[in-house]
Amino acid sequence: MNFTRAAERLFLAQPSLSQQIRELESQLKFPIFERGGGGVRLTDAGRLVVAYAVTALRERDEIVSMARAIHLGEVPLLRLGFSSFVTTSLLQTFRESYEEMFPGCEIQLSSGNPILTLQRLSQRTLDCALLPMPIDEKLYKVHQIAQSPLVVCMAANDPLAAQVQVDIHEIAPRLKVFRDPELHPAAHSRLVELFNEVGISLSVANSGRTPSDIQWMVKANCGLALIDQLLPLDAGLVTRPIAGVNWTADTAFVHQSRADHIALPFIERFFQERWQKFHGKKHPSGSVRPEQLKLLG
Repeated sequence: MNFTRAAERLFLAQPSLSQQIRELESQLKFPIFERGGGGVRLTDAGRLVVAYAVTALRERDEIVSMARAIHLGEVPLLRLGFSSFVTTSLLQTFRESYEEMFPGCEIQLSSGNPILTLQRLSQRTLDCALLPMPIDEKLYKVHQIAQSPLVVCMAANDPLAAQVQVDIHEIAPRLKVFRDPELHPAAHSRLVELFNEVGISLSVANSGRTPSDIQWMVKANCGLALIDQLLPLDAGLVTRPIAGVNWTADTAFVHQSRADHIALPFIERFFQERWQKFHGKKHPSGSVRPEQLKLLG
């Protein structure tokens, strides 16, 4: 808030800096600063310009650093953890998009239950992860990246398969196969809440640690199960939506609050843009640009 001190930091003459700011204000057609006897202060419009400038300069630095690392072949291995309950299509999208953005940069994949994966993030033996929500946002940076309906999984020859959708109260006594509560206690607690909201007490008779375990139990007549609609189904199984409820499987991109890997800001922007498109938000049209620059949109 002092042109003289700012000019010294920029190794410019103060009149030159003042002239540049006046020219910028002339182009913008509104003042950025109010000048007075006590110095200068930002106008309301100027605060917005400065906030944008700070973001733009930070993103410029990130782009230059990433481009330099790609040029020098110095992009470190990205260590990505994931849960077996994350759909393979989402994992494949991540891999393909990362390879398109950063050709020749490697990804190391590591499957594990959410608790173990979060521990490895805390220990910094993983850089980031794709995990079912909820995740504690006080401990990690959490960006929701996918959402799909929870549906009822049953044998194809089950009488319920003849229905277009099923009633949660009618099938509740047969819902006996669930993800192991110890794999993701927060997610299980949320599921219990959802059942309580419709007046049903959830009881776990059988639990699986992978989608394959759960589907095998359904085929073995151990009960019905709730699964992500996008998960691949074993032969002999079908799914049906639940009438009157909007229960979803939510997936997040997670990393430590302090981003160590040089690619993380770009991945975050990619998923933010993807999530916005998923929700049908409109984006301004523009010319075709490299994927790295699209992430700044």
